[in-house]
Amino acid sequence: MRMYDVIEKKRDGMELTDEEIYFFVNGYTKGEIPDYQVSALMMAIYFQDMTEKERATLTKAMVESGDQIDLSEITGIKVDKHSTGGVGDTTTLVLAPLVASLGVPVAKMSGRGLGHTGGTIDKLESVPGFHTEITNQQFIDLVNKNKVSVIGQTGNLTPADKKLYSLRDVTATVNSIPLIASSIMSKKIASGADAIVLDVKTGAGAFMKDINDAKELARAMVSIGKQVGRNTMAVISDMSQPLGYAIGNALEVKEAIETLQGKGPKDLTELCLVLGSQMVVLAEKAKSLEEGRKLLEENLTNGKAFEHFKTFLVSQGGDASVVDNPDLLPKASNLIEVKATTSGTVKSIIADHLGTAAMMLGAGRATKESEIDLAAGIMLHKKVGDSVSKGEPLLTLHSNSKNVDAVIDLIQSSIIVTDEKTEKPTLIYDVITE
Repeated sequence: MRMYDVIEKKRDGMELTDEEIYFFVNGYTKGEIPDYQVSALMMAIYFQDMTEKERATLTKAMVESGDQIDLSEITGIKVDKHSTGGVGDTTTLVLAPLVASLGVPVAKMSGRGLGHTGGTIDKLESVPGFHTEITNQQFIDLVNKNKVSVIGQTGNLTPADKKLYSLRDVTATVNSIPLIASSIMSKKIASGADAIVLDVKTGAGAFMKDINDAKELARAMVSIGKQVGRNTMAVISDMSQPLGYAIGNALEVKEAIETLQGKGPKDLTELCLVLGSQMVVLAEKAKSLEEGRKLLEENLTNGKAFEHFKTFLVSQGGDASVVDNPDLLPKASNLIEVKATTSGTVKSIIADHLGTAAMMLGAGRATKESEIDLAAGIMLHKKVGDSVSKGEPLLTLHSNSKNVDAVIDLIQSSIIVTDEKTEKPTLIYDVITE
């Protein structure tokens, strides 16, 4: 088999066989096929697309290119959740203990953040003592005992995906539905989940800016999941503005604690209930989304989810007293209000700009080597559709530096106040189950 023939075949819009897909994935992973030929194939896929069968085979080939996590020792149906990312996306901190409080095993493998704010692990490390450096066996034992644990990504998972993504990043082929879908799903499947819930973001702060592109990606991933034997559902949710009010690691942990007490922002709470309902149904703990939601709402009200979060933190070395007293979380030395320069209604908040502003304060990493300031971030006081008076605070910067002029300039150009009536944006656009 020759790579030249594989490129030519896809260039001409023909379907690649399983053997051809495994040939190029394995050959590239081993260094036997050069970058320039795989670049040509990526561009051919970008223009000619892939069939559902090709997408599923590409995903399986990437999964099989490296280690696969065996979670078979964990009792029950393991359900994983993946978000395509956004600003103030605190859902995992709420969902993991909330869903686990219903007896659903949540074996979560998470990474550190690069960009806006930290990843789930960075956020959890705002809790003094909390750590994810545990063995796979300890991870499995904790999930069996408490139904929830979070561990850092370990082993040599999907090396083919790592190589292909690096190549796509420099050849203008990142925005390809089959390549995005297979990349995301290969990591979820290699991580050992039995079922997968996807939160596909759309809007200014999302990777998929257009709602139709978001729906297409969601359908592609759901199709791949089902073809490779993983029950998969997806939600299309809004990221035209930040989710919740907190952007930043310790700030988001505090907001998660409030949400688990039933006092969190309406949009964050609603999204967690929608995603959580799917996780509960896929884990066969409820027969319908309505029943799953009711069970989750009960555990937010009766305190079980809140107590489960404490158990989760303590089991991995965390100081659970922060749950009862969030003021023990890292705090910034400077709180700087950014005020409205005019009265009216908040028309738009450019989410990715606020994410960049939070990173400039130290809440995220500009490079992999950057140190995160766990206390840094932004607390919004107004969201789209809210009224505001001139001089009223729009948000508060939490910073350990007093030099925030550039951050304020960016924020003031990113929040538009108008005298026109503005509706609050739709939070959930669609639920994709097939």
